[in-house]
Amino acid sequence: MSDTLLEVRGLQTWFDTRSGTIRSVNGVDLTLKRGEILGLVGESGSGKSVTGYSIMGLLEAPGRIAGGSIKFYGKNGTAVDLVNLSEERMRALRGDRIAMIFQDPATSLNPVLRVDTQMCEALHSHARMSETQARDIAREALNRVGIPAPDERLKSYPHQFSGGMRQRVAIATAILNKPELIIADEPTTALDVTVQAQILYEVKKLCRESGTALIWITHDLSLVSGLADKIAVMYAGRIVETGPIAEVMAAPRHPYTIGLMKSIPSNNPRGQPLYQIPGMAPSAENLPTGCAFRPRCERASAACESVPEARDLSRTPGVEHMVRCFHAQEVNA
Repeated sequence: MSDTLLEVRGLQTWFDTRSGTIRSVNGVDLTLKRGEILGLVGESGSGKSVTGYSIMGLLEAPGRIAGGSIKFYGKNGTAVDLVNLSEERMRALRGDRIAMIFQDPATSLNPVLRVDTQMCEALHSHARMSETQARDIAREALNRVGIPAPDERLKSYPHQFSGGMRQRVAIATAILNKPELIIADEPTTALDVTVQAQILYEVKKLCRESGTALIWITHDLSLVSGLADKIAVMYAGRIVETGPIAEVMAAPRHPYTIGLMKSIPSNNPRGQPLYQIPGMAPSAENLPTGCAFRPRCERASAACESVPEARDLSRTPGVEHMVRCFHAQEVNA
């Protein structure tokens, strides 16, 4: 069995508008192994969600994939490029081998259909089974995400649930077919802390037991630190730092990653004002030349007027810690 599940190379996702081309994703490289959990973090507008939609083939006009490849590997090691896959074949993959959990459950639940109808349909569309078998699997999935009285809830409509309960139904639906890859776009934002912890535990357990890989899109570094095996930090459409979660959190090398770490309230000295990265993230429509973080970076130099290449600065043999910065070797060296 091939260990690699997903390989994204040079992904470019652009939106052509009247005012110009918005380069939301501008050369993203990602590699994900089976059973691995990747935390994709960054500020709002950095391109995290668009990367997820690109992998799922859910872009709508005027969005388009302008370049790059998204290779999804089978268990025999053969790969398909999701960029060039027909819509019919992509539909066969979605919900079965690849699933997505959206930030807003309203985008994934039909308001006029009962929960059992929607969950059983997700099962019947990819496998042959009886209605009783489908309901049993749906009931177990609701149990796993902490929904009480699942038999009663299966007969309910989405509007009869709270926002947090609807999100749990959406998560349960995504894990029904035990997909090989789940892309989760900040799915626990609407949940309270105790339910969030339960969801994270179940998702992590699913990945460990079934070999499901997970891309968890978030801006919450503290959440990622307890969930992910690997982290990828995104800024202005590019991955600026990626590596094992323990190594990156212990010794971040990119100035932007360091800024994000300092911004965590628990890392702030008591009685001192909360740290914030100076300036604002640039618009994807009007990116600065060279390194996009240059206008906000205290280490910026003339070299930063050109785009830095990603370099491996790992301290552990056989482990990649890629950083896209000219001055990364000066930090935590």
